[in-house]
Amino acid sequence: MKSSLHKINFAIILRIIGFLLIIEGLFMLTALPFTYLHCDLECTAIPLSALITISVGGFLFLINRKAAPNLGKREGYIIVSFTWILISLFGALPYLISGTIPNFTDAFFETISGFTTTGSTILTDIESMPHDLLYWRSLTHWLGGMGIIVLSVAILPILGIGGMQLFMAEMPGVTYDKLHPRITATAKRLWGIYVLFTLLQTLLLWAGDMNFFDAINHAFATMATGGFSTKNDSVASFSAYSQYIIIIFMILAGTNFTLHYFALHGKLAKVFKDEEYRGYLFIVGLVTLLITAGLLVVKSGSVEVVFRDSLFTVVSILTTTGFATANYLTWPTILWMLIFVLMFIGGSAGSTGGGMKIVRQLLLLKNSRMELKRAIHPNAVLPVRFNGKSVPKDTIFKVMAFFLMYILIFAMGMIALSALGLDFQTAVGASIASLGNIGPGIGNVGPANNFAIMPDVAKWLLSFMMLMGRLEIFTVLILFSPQFWKR
Repeated sequence: MKSSLHKINFAIILRIIGFLLIIEGLFMLTALPFTYLHCDLECTAIPLSALITISVGGFLFLINRKAAPNLGKREGYIIVSFTWILISLFGALPYLISGTIPNFTDAFFETISGFTTTGSTILTDIESMPHDLLYWRSLTHWLGGMGIIVLSVAILPILGIGGMQLFMAEMPGVTYDKLHPRITATAKRLWGIYVLFTLLQTLLLWAGDMNFFDAINHAFATMATGGFSTKNDSVASFSAYSQYIIIIFMILAGTNFTLHYFALHGKLAKVFKDEEYRGYLFIVGLVTLLITAGLLVVKSGSVEVVFRDSLFTVVSILTTTGFATANYLTWPTILWMLIFVLMFIGGSAGSTGGGMKIVRQLLLLKNSRMELKRAIHPNAVLPVRFNGKSVPKDTIFKVMAFFLMYILIFAMGMIALSALGLDFQTAVGASIASLGNIGPGIGNVGPANNFAIMPDVAKWLLSFMMLMGRLEIFTVLILFSPQFWKR
């Protein structure tokens, strides 16, 4: 079999990556008001970084302007995977140029943690950071949350390029519900809902005890299920009102955005009939009640505060946001173990949340139950049904393959981190926190700590795991397959 590397349209790949870098650079410029409000004209990190990013992106775009517009699956996978790496490299420039994070490994780790909406940080004093860099840090969440690729899909037709392959590579979940026959219209609707919720949350937080800067940063991080805060104590620094607002919007962010579209159009029955959504709310309610009851048994204090901390932590970890109002590692072991279990579940498919996704867990449980029935009735036809529809066997096989690879990569990451000298609990916590795009883990990377203690090699490994988790593993791993590069 002959190699067909020449069949891959590298010119269009470079052109689109250049276009996405231009978008990144333009978004960097939105930090300028905070640069000049809280600094002065000598603060050049943001404008200089934007200039470099736009210049490189413009160069790649222009020299490939005559590229044939055909875009296949392979080009889509290459663009998505390499774009996340490149936007993180250029996104690290403000930290490096300003000297706030002088180490390249740390700057890249912080940036890819932002774009993958993981929220793990190496910063030990967040409040000492310049306002424009904190804004950029939160903005990387917001861009990564819905996906800069999905944003580009809404604009690519202007360039004469179809965006379906990019959208499918960026959003490779189990279920895919188009809101409109045209993929561009779907991307625009998703981003419209995303922007609407972000603006609404910003205004509600601003109406409470947050100033505008804190409000917009926390809205960015919440809707992206990212978890970067402007405070060292995360959301514990704010009032009960702000915490409840963030809980509501974390739940919204962890919900399939297709359901938001239906809800905004008055189709609430369709929302509550969705099995994944009902499972999502059930998990939140059950685990919150168990933890609240457990904490009330072992500690005294306000019932409302205990309930709020329990609910906030459950929603934060399940949606993979990673905000904190309490250190769950100080709770009784059985209670923080419940939180640890949530780290392997994740948000809904079609949400900004990370993790395995609830729909996969439900399909695995349904298939296991059906296997028991098939063992009793071997001649019976017993399909797995989800939302009233029969699920094809190949979908079940894909879910099982994803689950196996997810656990395997988690275990390999844990072993590698242990080999680098981390204690077992920290290795476990860092591995699942990165692969699940959660942020805090257990051990020395719990909610009261950060990833500054990690050796550089571990940070690069965890950065790669964040990328695999954000792109749901196969989008990245497929590039390492020899068959991908052949006919």
